[in-house]
Amino acid sequence: MSGNSNDTSGQGMIVNPKPKADNQDWDGDDADRADRLRFEEEQAMIREQSEARAAAKALAEHKLAEHKAAEAAKNAK
Repeated sequence: MSGNSNDTSGQGMIVNPKPKADNQDWDGDDADRADRLRFEEEQAMIREQSEARAAAKALAEHKLAEHKAAEAAKNAK
């Protein structure tokens, strides 16, 4: 993309901006609360999935260790 001031691609243009009075976004409006709630729910789901994966991995490692110990005991006889 050139730095030409005659560029007419439209990139970066503000089309139909809202009047400043209508463009007020303050913390605490319904959309912000809904976004925060959605974000918190997503984070909780991610934590749960991560904990479940960690638990499954620990269980698999424990079973593998038990299997190796049983094989070692069997081979020691």
